[in-house]
Amino acid sequence: MLRLSVALLSAALAGAALSFLPLSAEASAIAETLPPIAERPMTTHHHIAVDGTELFYREAGPKDAPVIVLLHGLPSSSHMFRELMPLLADRYRVIAPDYPGFGASATPSPAEYDYSFDRLAQSVDRLLQALKIQRYSLYLFDYGAPVGFRLAVEHPERIQTLIVQNGNAYDEGMGTLWDPLRAYWKEPTPQRSNLLAEKLLSLASTKWHYLEGVRDPSAIAPENWLLDQALLDRPGVQDIQLRLLYDYGSNPGKYPQWQAYFRERQPPMLVLWGKNDPIFLSAGAHAYQRDLPKAEVHLFDTGHFALEEDAQPIALRIRSFLGRHLGESQASQD
Repeated sequence: MLRLSVALLSAALAGAALSFLPLSAEASAIAETLPPIAERPMTTHHHIAVDGTELFYREAGPKDAPVIVLLHGLPSSSHMFRELMPLLADRYRVIAPDYPGFGASATPSPAEYDYSFDRLAQSVDRLLQALKIQRYSLYLFDYGAPVGFRLAVEHPERIQTLIVQNGNAYDEGMGTLWDPLRAYWKEPTPQRSNLLAEKLLSLASTKWHYLEGVRDPSAIAPENWLLDQALLDRPGVQDIQLRLLYDYGSNPGKYPQWQAYFRERQPPMLVLWGKNDPIFLSAGAHAYQRDLPKAEVHLFDTGHFALEEDAQPIALRIRSFLGRHLGESQASQD
């Protein structure tokens, strides 16, 4: 199992506007407005044919409300948003797709579908077009960051806000844990491919993704890693994931382009980060403020899958942020 022991540079933390503090009075007031459990909107489940394949997506909330698109990572699927969606859907239309090869979406062969981050972004874009969604906020987690930042650069006029949760766009966010992948990007030999499959696509690794850095491992339901691993173990999926792990090497080269987009467009950004994440270091959270000085950064005492321990406080931060940037009304789509 790959491990990481990294000491964060103090310079990376200097001047960062992070928050370990209790919610502000504003956010505390919003907390009182969360709908009772019995009245929270139901999440519905759908399949749609787009971009030459069948995509699955979850949806909740009013059709005419501002849209939040939730983009998942590896080794997960839209299942990771099951607790967050009802906490937002009284006020927002929340949509969480599974990429091809993930979750309940189809798993076309690599001969039928180009498993690259460019193509994943294209598939999400075509899903949103099929749903006639013209403007939206993006929640970007893990793989969702390179997918979503491609959408933002391609269609900046569609982006209302960006919410980043343990999703990287800066070199500071990637430590020595990535060294085996960096070697794989340079030379994708069969030996390195087999090593990555063993280390990154195994049950032990999937479980580690969920438990490393959490406050209370007993609070994390084992269904998380058991479900994810069952999906990873389907025929052909390991090859799909290795192709995407290789193509992840295309993302660091796009960081300057994404950072230029941040500087030029200054999209409202909320950064929410499990500070004990060994995959994407919290220095990567602070780095957004270099190009977006007004970005709000909040660290949570948990790991990579921060929603597993902190779905409610994360939902409160999102409600406060969107309330200030989009307004409280359920505005119709443009």
